[in-house]
Amino acid sequence: MDAKITLSFDAEVIDRAKQLAGDLDISLSRLTEILYRKALERGPSSIEDFPVADWINMVAEEQASYVTKRKTNKQLKKEYFESKK
Repeated sequence: MDAKITLSFDAEVIDRAKQLAGDLDISLSRLTEILYRKALERGPSSIEDFPVADWINMVAEEQASYVTKRKTNKQLKKEYFESKK
């Protein structure tokens, strides 16, 4: 069953990814799903270990930068206690 999500990317990256998806004769949604599946298969330990990092760098005009949100103390505490179960 498919589910919809909303993602935000740099407009130029989206344009280039659409071009790549078109060249591969698949939709951008399917291309994104394939990349997520590949990332989840290997279970990277850090963002730089994602198997799609090279692809992202190829599609992006410049070096890709990863923006992550800082976890709140509440989130960190929850993760800590969950890991101790």
